[in-house]
Amino acid sequence: MLVSNLEIVPGKRVTKHLGLVQGSTVRAKHVGRDLMAGLKNIFGGELKGYTELLQESRQEATDRMLEQAKSLGANAVLNVRFSTSSVTQGAAELFVYGTAVVIE
Repeated sequence: MLVSNLEIVPGKRVTKHLGLVQGSTVRAKHVGRDLMAGLKNIFGGELKGYTELLQESRQEATDRMLEQAKSLGANAVLNVRFSTSSVTQGAAELFVYGTAVVIE
């Protein structure tokens, strides 16, 4: 399935608009990752544990969005956007949404 942050796909024509599709996941921080993040805050550097957590979260949310699009009969999701929000201390939601379409 084609996934794009563009509203159109050059050279393709949207033949059917199926509506908004979305996927989300809520993740909590991990104690071990927090310990390493605390050390990185002192010495500096990438927080690799959190980078991995966010990557996994983006993939899970995207997979859920694509499942919804597929169930509607879409072969593409356009104008895809990501959003995050704090749910509670130590937990956040990663949300992805886009427009399910059929393109030829």
